Amino acid sequence: MGKLRPEKEEHLAPCHTRRPRSLWNLLLLLWTFLNCGLGGNAQGPGEWTPWGSWSRCSSSCGRGLSVRSRRCIRFPREELCWGDTHEYRLCQQPDCPPGAMPFRDLQCALYNGHPVLGTQKTYQWVPFYGAPNHCDLNCLAVGHDFYHSFGRVLDGTPCSPGAQDLCVAGRCLSAGCDGLLGSDAREDRCGRCGGANDSCLFVQRVFRDAGAFAGYWNVTLIPEGARHIRAAHRSRNHLGIAGSEGGGAPLAARIPRGGRWQGRGDGQGHFQGARADPSLAALMGGDGRYVLNGNWAVSPAGTYEAAGTRVVYTRATGPEETLRAAGPTSQDLLLQVLLQEPNPGIEFEFWLPRERYGPFQAQAQVLGWSPRQPQPREVEPQPLESPTVIPPRTPIPTPEPCPPCPDTRGRAHRLLHYCGSDFVFRARVLGRVRQAQETRYEVHVQLIYKNRSPLRALEYVWAPSRCPCPPLALHRDYLLAARRLISPDGTQDRLLLPHAGYARLWSPAEDSRVRLAARHCPL
Repeated sequence: MGKLRPEKEEHLAPCHTRRPRSLWNLLLLLWTFLNCGLGGNAQGPGEWTPWGSWSRCSSSCGRGLSVRSRRCIRFPREELCWGDTHEYRLCQQPDCPPGAMPFRDLQCALYNGHPVLGTQKTYQWVPFYGAPNHCDLNCLAVGHDFYHSFGRVLDGTPCSPGAQDLCVAGRCLSAGCDGLLGSDAREDRCGRCGGANDSCLFVQRVFRDAGAFAGYWNVTLIPEGARHIRAAHRSRNHLGIAGSEGGGAPLAARIPRGGRWQGRGDGQGHFQGARADPSLAALMGGDGRYVLNGNWAVSPAGTYEAAGTRVVYTRATGPEETLRAAGPTSQDLLLQVLLQEPNPGIEFEFWLPRERYGPFQAQAQVLGWSPRQPQPREVEPQPLESPTVIPPRTPIPTPEPCPPCPDTRGRAHRLLHYCGSDFVFRARVLGRVRQAQETRYEVHVQLIYKNRSPLRALEYVWAPSRCPCPPLALHRDYLLAARRLISPDGTQDRLLLPHAGYARLWSPAEDSRVRLAARHCPL
């Protein structure tokens, strides 16, 4: 991305001291000594100015990019600021009119009729996509068997035809869910950009009920707003999804083995006499009509529209069926099974917003189901089990508030924990679980300052209390000093964050301080 140029740096006057002549001057000298560097050593990185405003979109139609910049302000002995001077984001303009020349074609066409290659001969140029770097302006001479590279393409040029990635400063970058090019931000299972799956619950169950007759049986209600839906089984029975108008759900319908069910929008219908293929899954829309495999008629495997999302239906050569949908659903759906033989079990799962779980559970109980309790993200996956009746919840006593944490600020505390720890690293907190008398954090390691053994990108960090000090907030970046704790029998190998240990919110200034602390540790 953009590099900081010397002419964009701004220097401040260096710190200065005066010869101490009194106690006041002595204190001032000590303050200046601590703030202007330890013994004249190099300072940490400078400070960024606020981001400027976003530029206009680089394209007048279709997809383009806009850019904003910032400057680094630093003292003469300070390092350059950490990070990029420029930031790029996607911008979407109205669709280009039919027949409009693509952006890369236009750039190649600018060289039509101009001498190149050191001769007076001219050519007509069109884009060439077979070269290694897609962000170079590689153009093929029309009617000839060679191409020429005219340098980099302009920023905002698609990397290849139909690609979502764009070229920026000669690099092909994709956009994160935040719209920033080069960002690694991704949507979590709840649909939140950069989230940690903590705003939704994971519902998972195996439906094992066996009906007394062949026909459609309710498996589960899939509420509005559900995401990452999956249902699968291995048998001659067949899945179906029905829409539920008004939030209700049709009851199981008895279908004679030799008959054909003719449904209507009100959930009623009649039978017709033709027997259908036994391999059948059904999908019904919000008007009460099946979207696929309804009424004992076989639908081909493929993608179907239902409740505002696309349902991918696959049917293997053996007795296996799968339904998948990314969601979110725009209305309630009813997952059903068409029983042809004893039910060996139907696995289903989806992610549901927390605020929708209560109504979902109430509807499921009214319909006679007892769905398994949903699992939040931080709960370890449990083996699939048969559904059981959920006992009434007993009131949980409110835990006592956590006492205030001791003050851990200061250079001495930083040196103590940096030098005495096995690991010092920068990490983002993704999740938090309190269990027994411990707290477990799931963190994404971003930068390692010190390690006595390898660290993985995703690690668990344990704090020995339900009220860890200092507490770590979700989705924030911290500088952490941790110790390695191995149990006597060797079955547990943990990263331990001691009570009142070193855990500071990451900042360029804190980064500078921890790098200076590394120089003062004994060998």
